[in-house]
Amino acid sequence: MVQQQTTQADNQPAETMTTKLAVILGEDGVKRLDQARVAVFGCGGVGSNCIEALARGGVGTLAIVDKDVVAPSNINRQAIAYHSTIGRRKIDVTEEMIRDINPRCRVIARHSFVLAENIEELLAQLESECGGPFDYIVDTIDTVSTKLAIAKLAQERSLPLISSMGGANKLHPECLRIADVHKTVNDSLSRIMRKECRKRGIRHLKVLYSCEEPMHLKAREGAARSERSDLGTASFMPPIMGQMIAGEVIRQISGVGAQSDTAAALAMHDAAQRGALAGRKGPSSKKKS
Repeated sequence: MVQQQTTQADNQPAETMTTKLAVILGEDGVKRLDQARVAVFGCGGVGSNCIEALARGGVGTLAIVDKDVVAPSNINRQAIAYHSTIGRRKIDVTEEMIRDINPRCRVIARHSFVLAENIEELLAQLESECGGPFDYIVDTIDTVSTKLAIAKLAQERSLPLISSMGGANKLHPECLRIADVHKTVNDSLSRIMRKECRKRGIRHLKVLYSCEEPMHLKAREGAARSERSDLGTASFMPPIMGQMIAGEVIRQISGVGAQSDTAAALAMHDAAQRGALAGRKGPSSKKKS
């Protein structure tokens, strides 16, 4: 791979943006990412942060779709939202961000709504421009009908998909989990999606969701229901969600860590908090006799 290089001391290999990636993912993993095509629907709080991580992860082709412009209320959580970008199209700011991170990345940007009615045509157009089917699709759209349409299409075509669920009124990122939507708890969007997926015969849908019980807040007095003034978003939740989704995509495409079972490690952590481990570090820490 040809990468921009920085000057290093004598006898030291020149650094590139993939130097540290290659250490953990291997050259083959980095190559698979460079050859990969990933579509991200939505450039908001979750989407923009996911896209940033995918670009930093060396994904070779990124298709991004969003119809919105940057607003002042986006600044608390979106990777592309600054006072200097208010009023600009999100896809334009996102494309600039990608190119500044990884100039080699091929970017297909569409200033378009993603709707249940147009997703099939939109996906076909993006695939044609990218030169083939996507290795992964990321759905960060808020609208239930669109999320269901994406999930249905992905199932029909056997396209890898991960869908973001709700992060509003939640404050604990340690409760975020990647799971099948049919095995989720304490998330209103996941509950609706489960019900509608069953109706449509969508048997499996990988999602990132939070099992945290959300805060119950009162709507602003006089506010219309459509304003959803009872929904707030912490500055750290959508970015962490986007990064976690990008991590899943990178693991699956690179083939590194894709099958790792973290349940045991998490169980050990929980046991340690209860004082059940008394500082043990696991089997590898046992002294040899």
